[in-house]
Amino acid sequence: MKKKAIIYVSSKQTDEEEPIEVVTPGSFYKKNDSYYAVYKETELSGMEGTTTTLKIKQDKFSLIRMGSTSTKMDFDKNKKNVSMYKTPYGTIELRIETNSLNINVDEQGGDIMINYKISTAGQALKNTKLKVNIKVNE
Repeated sequence: MKKKAIIYVSSKQTDEEEPIEVVTPGSFYKKNDSYYAVYKETELSGMEGTTTTLKIKQDKFSLIRMGSTSTKMDFDKNKKNVSMYKTPYGTIELRIETNSLNINVDEQGGDIMINYKISTAGQALKNTKLKVNIKVNE
């Protein structure tokens, strides 16, 4: 059963001073062996018209976007993944190396912390920290 939730997402690259933060209403539910948090992007994020789905398993996290921007980014501990990121301006190849993945989620929501390196089309890897907090509204 879908529950209403407040979803907080913070992303910070090592060389940037300020993190990019989003706090938004969304829905949260469990299906089979995965939890899902779903929310709509806003004009503020630059991805208006896009729905973001966070698929959370015990040892894997996926960020899936569909709409004006689309991608599926997989984060597996100590693994490298390649993702195609489609924007209205073209498609970018992303290379992701997940260093650490901490997932503490149950039916009431929870926390996800990911430390990873990301690069685009031959650029140097950038260390990034992604934090997600999901709070279910009862």
